[in-house]
Amino acid sequence: MNLTEQEILEQCANMCKNTLMETLDISFCAVGTDSLVAKMPVTPRVHQPDGVLHGGAMVALAESVGSAACYIFLNSKEFYIRGIEISANHVKSVREGYVFATAEIVHKGRTTQLWDIKIRDEEDRLISVVKLTTIALPKS
Repeated sequence: MNLTEQEILEQCANMCKNTLMETLDISFCAVGTDSLVAKMPVTPRVHQPDGVLHGGAMVALAESVGSAACYIFLNSKEFYIRGIEISANHVKSVREGYVFATAEIVHKGRTTQLWDIKIRDEEDRLISVVKLTTIALPKS
């Protein structure tokens, strides 16, 4: 069964209820063939003490969008999806507005998956580059 973009975004929104994603106000906003985009507002709630976006909040955004993409593009009825490694390189700071994280599949193996996640600001400037490795664990 192929879901529409709207149905996928609704599934993602439902996944966020009562989670860290809801706490950080992360929302999913676009779906591609093998990609998913989420956004997060940059407010004092996600700042480090000097007033810029906290790197940990960016990593949480990246893992959220990458894991959700894996959940959507794999058979999630048969597998649990878990992140097993994440690395981030922060290249620019942000004080306000929104950041957008785009997760794109690099390797879609049966057991492990590799995701490239770029975080950009509202002017499409690169803020962070993240690599996420996920694992699909059988539910039974």
